[in-house]
Amino acid sequence: AFASGGSVGYDHKKMGITARGAWVSVQRHFREQGIDVQKDNITVAGIGDMSGDVFGNGLLCSKAVKLIAAFDHRDIFIDPDPDPALSYDERKRIFDLPRSSWEDYNKKLISKGGGIYSRRAKSIPLNAQMKELFGFDDETNSATPSDLIRAILKSHIDLLWFGGIGTYVKAHSESNSQVGDRANDLIRINGKELNCKVIGEGGNLGCTQLGRIEYCLNGGMMNTDAVDNSAGVDCSDNEVNIKILLNSIVADGTLTVKQRDKLLEAMTDDVAELVLRDNYLQTQAISLAKSSSVRQLDSFIRYLDELEKSANLDRELEFLPNDEELVEREEHALGLTRPEISVLIAYTKMSLFDSLVASDILDDPYLEKFLFKSFPKRLSDQYKDAMRNHQLRGQIIAKVICNDIVNRGGIQAIKEETGASGAEIARAAIITSEVFELDSLWDQIESLDYKASATIQMLMLMDVEEFARRQTIWFLNNTDSRLPILDIINNYKPGIIKLFKMNTVAENSSDETFMNKTHMYTEQHVDQDLAQHIASLDIKTAACDLVQVAKELNIDVTDIAKAYFMLGNKLGFDWLRNQAELVETSDHWDRLAVNSILGDLQDQQKILTRTTLSGCKGKDTLKAAEKWVANNQPATVRVNKLLQDFQNSGQLNVTKMGFAARQIRNVVVD
Repeated sequence: AFASGGSVGYDHKKMGITARGAWVSVQRHFREQGIDVQKDNITVAGIGDMSGDVFGNGLLCSKAVKLIAAFDHRDIFIDPDPDPALSYDERKRIFDLPRSSWEDYNKKLISKGGGIYSRRAKSIPLNAQMKELFGFDDETNSATPSDLIRAILKSHIDLLWFGGIGTYVKAHSESNSQVGDRANDLIRINGKELNCKVIGEGGNLGCTQLGRIEYCLNGGMMNTDAVDNSAGVDCSDNEVNIKILLNSIVADGTLTVKQRDKLLEAMTDDVAELVLRDNYLQTQAISLAKSSSVRQLDSFIRYLDELEKSANLDRELEFLPNDEELVEREEHALGLTRPEISVLIAYTKMSLFDSLVASDILDDPYLEKFLFKSFPKRLSDQYKDAMRNHQLRGQIIAKVICNDIVNRGGIQAIKEETGASGAEIARAAIITSEVFELDSLWDQIESLDYKASATIQMLMLMDVEEFARRQTIWFLNNTDSRLPILDIINNYKPGIIKLFKMNTVAENSSDETFMNKTHMYTEQHVDQDLAQHIASLDIKTAACDLVQVAKELNIDVTDIAKAYFMLGNKLGFDWLRNQAELVETSDHWDRLAVNSILGDLQDQQKILTRTTLSGCKGKDTLKAAEKWVANNQPATVRVNKLLQDFQNSGQLNVTKMGFAARQIRNVVVD
């Protein structure tokens, strides 16, 4: 029987889905270090053997790996300097055997100094290659199997791959009895004793959570087993949802049982693609959150406190640091570790899911797109009506929305700034994504894998995340939540598209910040158009304001934009906004203050544009704006003198920014 029940379905070992999901994590860890594990040779040690699903499939994910050591409950495999191509073929051969162990490996293919040793042996002779590889001193000529395994776990390799059963890493603060795996007490090591660059935890409970955290605080890269081996569970969830759908189609006579089974099998690769995409985005979300936690750890402290109240998070139970530990990490610019963020993201998704299910947002017809998106395309193309009647329709939509929104930056910052509920934020985030076609933008950035550096991709994703945050807040504050989502999208999207076709960037982005950012991206192999689009997102945050004013005054949005940017330049709006990126914020409240000032500046510029152009006819917008500037010269001179003083006085801070914004407000109000 399959994980989802029944005699037909998706064979996880045949698909290799759990291992392939964990390998997505491995690829990301190494990509962020500038290594392509599909092409670049990496040294690997592992727990398991080639007959195992996760170990076997995992060690067949790349032909570039050099498996130098592995062990299971029977044998220890050592190959100090393997030929990647030959060893891959041999691993594949024994993987395909009905049953196998390391003893089935062709010993003629093992490099000098290697061999296969029984764990039942009293001692194992150590040769020069083994001593060098595993750190034994010259005087040590033999080791017990347990000592050798401990040396393998501590070895200076690139990847430690967990594919077997057992817990092999704990924290120094934990005792073996606390781990609860007596069979491996003799070989277990502490997280800080690990010397590998990356851990792929394809098997369950390869490390304790405290062991993971200790390893990461010591410079290692890993997630959690729940993240790394989630593809198996995700695949089963997809299978259940698909079977419920297809069973209803069989019941109404559209398909026979035989046709259903054939269709299930034909969609194997489609289901795998959906699952692995989830793994890709979730590991990317962890990377983004980790980077943010270093810069804004105090916000994460507040968010942990909020989840304790709203999502029944128990920090002690989940091994999350207390406030005192987090303050200490902040002092050392450490942030949260990937295993801790993995837990945090899980709770964030659960909390948002509950908020969505408790709201009426899931009734909006527009959200059907998330239902269709969760199934293979060949199903959603053919059976949309049946999908609309799926008995898990609401839960599927909520799950997809949760993944999309949390993987793309979450709701934490917006919730703190607005006080809105998770469901309200999700609705505004969906509108933002659709109006600005952010899916296409994200896809373009992600298509740069192995072309641009991972750091550059992260910076671009952060720029888009910040843009999405500001636009989501705009839609929260400026649209009626009772209106259908599609109505709001249709109200804004045409104007946005028209604006983005303008030469706004060239005309209004000659400033140094834009030029530097564009150059930084293009220098790292980013296409010029994409680089300019990302670099100009700060200017584009005004787009919805421009569309709104254009509709109110019945003037073409491009003509509104010309006046808007001209006024922004003359009164110092543009300079202040650019400087805001450079303002040093000491804590959460400073960041909120800067965001508030930026929002206020944008409101004032919109009000000024609307006031200036009231009664104006289309093409005369620029003249009307110039006339306003001429008629209010004393006030504009005063503001420009103030900004000049700021430029001469050094770094802008929150206090100066607030004062300047107030002076501009006075000019607008007057």
